Amino acid sequence: MNTELCAEALEIGQLARRALDGVGGIEVARHAAQDPRAGDELVQRTLLPLGAFDLDPLGSEIELEAAAALCRAAGSVGAPSPLAERLLRPHGENAEGIEGAVIVGPDRRARIGGLEGTWWALDLHGATTLVRPRSVSGPIAELEVLEGIADQPERRVAAVLVLGCWTLLGTLDRALEMACGYAQDRQQFGAPLSSFQGLQFQLTEAEVERAGLEVLAHHALWSLQTGRDDALSDGLALRLAGLEAAEVVLRTAHQVHGAIGFCDETELSWLSRSVEPLRRLPFGTSQTTSLLGECLGAQPLTGLFTSQEAAR
Repeated sequence: MNTELCAEALEIGQLARRALDGVGGIEVARHAAQDPRAGDELVQRTLLPLGAFDLDPLGSEIELEAAAALCRAAGSVGAPSPLAERLLRPHGENAEGIEGAVIVGPDRRARIGGLEGTWWALDLHGATTLVRPRSVSGPIAELEVLEGIADQPERRVAAVLVLGCWTLLGTLDRALEMACGYAQDRQQFGAPLSSFQGLQFQLTEAEVERAGLEVLAHHALWSLQTGRDDALSDGLALRLAGLEAAEVVLRTAHQVHGAIGFCDETELSWLSRSVEPLRRLPFGTSQTTSLLGECLGAQPLTGLFTSQEAAR
């Protein structure tokens, strides 16, 4: 397993973040709160010149890593577009007109509110359907089922989970970056906040959570690239770790900004708000834990050592 993306993926990730910052960065998330469709279209126009939507993430290892880098860049600015889902739209003659692939839970909702078109809805229990989001003003939409499809692409389900967590990782990167920057700039009792030991401990704990999520994200990506049978379990485990890391990192970032408070004037507030739909759907912490247990059964997650080595 590599703990770094390939050079091509790193380059496209850097270009994507620079391009998204150039059209407003986190301001895009603020404006998209009023018009999700306009925000989605802006992200698509911005990434289109980079060849983002020509990628087939499940077609090659390099394209999968490039998709991960794009999702991380989108997460770093709270981009409102469901980028991971769009990148994983099906390819081929029968896929014409399908906007992307979304995972749905029992309540049949997805974070594509305000958008249009036909989407490929997947779930972890074998159902695959074509759906259309009902018209809503917020980022989450109920789905209208159009027709069923026989095929259930488990690898694509795992990929949607994994790339969604790369988006979340980008958000946590930026949130911690903002928290550390504020702690260095803010003066309290004649010294920067970053000089206080208690705050240093909190920021260190948040970085441990973020760094741990990054390693797991690379592992889940490698699991997809190598076609492992437990790629779906790795994707669920990554989502669970991502939700837990987000709780710690975002809480710490808001606590560091405590003098400002949780208000719409701060970029951190909009960044945190933009990732709420991703944290809630397709399922939250409790349901992810339950689904991971069902997926694993009596077989534990594969670690660094085989069961025979662990027994010694």
